[in-house]
Amino acid sequence: MAAVSGGARGPARYNSRTVSGKVRELAKQLAIYGIGDVAVSFVNLLLLPIYVRYLSPADYGALALLGTVEIIAKIVYRWGLDGSFMRFFYDYDNAAGRQRMASSIFFFLVAANLAALGLSLAAAPLLTRLLFDEPAYLRALQLTLLNTALISFTFFPFHLLRMEKRAAQFSALTLARSVGTLLLRITLVVGLGFGVLGVVLADTIVTAMLLVALARWFRPLIRPVFSKAILADALRFGLPRVPHALGQQVIAVADKLILTAFRPLNEVGVYSIGVSFGLTQKLFLSAFEYAWAPFYYEHARAPDAARVYSTVTTYGLAVLALMTAGLSAIAADLLAVATRDQAVHYVRGAGVVGLIAVGVFFQGIYLLTSIGLNITKNTQYYPVATTVAAATNIGLNLLLVPRFGMIGSAWANASAYALQAALAFRFSQRVYPVTYEYRRIAIVIAAAFTAALTARALPPMPPLTGLLVRGLAVVMVYCAVLAIAGFFRPEELRALHRLRLARSDARPGGVARVTELGGEIVAAGVEPDAEARDEADARDAAGVRR
Repeated sequence: MAAVSGGARGPARYNSRTVSGKVRELAKQLAIYGIGDVAVSFVNLLLLPIYVRYLSPADYGALALLGTVEIIAKIVYRWGLDGSFMRFFYDYDNAAGRQRMASSIFFFLVAANLAALGLSLAAAPLLTRLLFDEPAYLRALQLTLLNTALISFTFFPFHLLRMEKRAAQFSALTLARSVGTLLLRITLVVGLGFGVLGVVLADTIVTAMLLVALARWFRPLIRPVFSKAILADALRFGLPRVPHALGQQVIAVADKLILTAFRPLNEVGVYSIGVSFGLTQKLFLSAFEYAWAPFYYEHARAPDAARVYSTVTTYGLAVLALMTAGLSAIAADLLAVATRDQAVHYVRGAGVVGLIAVGVFFQGIYLLTSIGLNITKNTQYYPVATTVAAATNIGLNLLLVPRFGMIGSAWANASAYALQAALAFRFSQRVYPVTYEYRRIAIVIAAAFTAALTARALPPMPPLTGLLVRGLAVVMVYCAVLAIAGFFRPEELRALHRLRLARSDARPGGVARVTELGGEIVAAGVEPDAEARDEADARDAAGVRR
């Protein structure tokens, strides 16, 4: 199967029902992936008031540093081959070829990661002295390294479930893992008082159990075969993603490291809580990414691929912009409600929440508009964009943190993600040009900015009331600006009109019909008769435009 080597601009005219069907397919997968993530995060939110009673801000700072180690180790342990596995899966159309590819990657990882784990465990005492003020965190660091090495093999079955569109099984497994982790953390942290060590120990135990559960998906993939040529191709695609991923993590974690150097661990803990809430919209972005990569690989050879990608980008950014505006507006109220009697310590991180949310919005732009580099196997451009962005992030942190503290870190974070998105977009357009809907995207950004400012300008009120009132204000103002500025296309407005009609009483004997908006079924109702339905279809077909 030949690899895709280039892209094409979206055609001037396109079949909206074809695009709509593909977007609907993606939306269905996104919805399933999102259910597990939302459920787990909701449980985490409910448990936060419990955690803050048993873990001090200093403990949260230590966990943030351990999380940094885990992220970096995960990149090293995977060698970029998780991306290779998914990309090359579509280059083989038979089981034997896919097994040879998967087995070559698997056996390389076993040998390479055993060596890497041994070296990292040997260096653990030194790392503990460099990162923490006391040696008590050594065991937690060692368990973090072990857990990360084990996790590095889970992408095989999880990627396979994504590519085979078995989203329900994927979500069930991830939900079970997360719920198990939460329950075990409560047992070890709250029940037994293990503190930071209890958090890491719970993660390691659940990972070991997960590997056993995933064995049924490992077995069909792995065979006693190995191909140096396949491994070489996989490494050629994957290795550029290692410095790229490291650069991404520098952007993500350098703020905490530099903040630790200039500010007390308590402030690092408050900043970490603010970051956690600012990353809330990553629930959507994470679920979207699960469905997005298999989707764009599968449809890359379709004649309307570029048009589909453009449409998905518009709607994806519209959702992210609304979430960004909402988080910025309700940040202080959200922190006060979540941390309750400890709010006096954490509510000062409200400014961090909004800026981190802006950074996630730019990550969404990057995720949606840099796909051409993966489709055309031009991954060598990724580390260029991320290296420049990471260097900018470090420089801005060093410049801003001594004077502005954690707010300076948040500004540096958002700026770095903006630069990364701009560079990756530029590189991707060179090798796989796509005509995006720039006017509609600009309207989305303006609407989000207006909505956030309006909600934040409301007078002070009790936290729970503010959470509801400001959130509602954001949604209302956002939708109003979109409508006034002409964001919606004629066919989208007609779909909304049919939605209103579907909610009214229909005459008996009518024809059942569904209403779609942006490819998503939003209502099912009864139209007066077949003639009216055909007229609506004719108007829709005539109204289709770029």
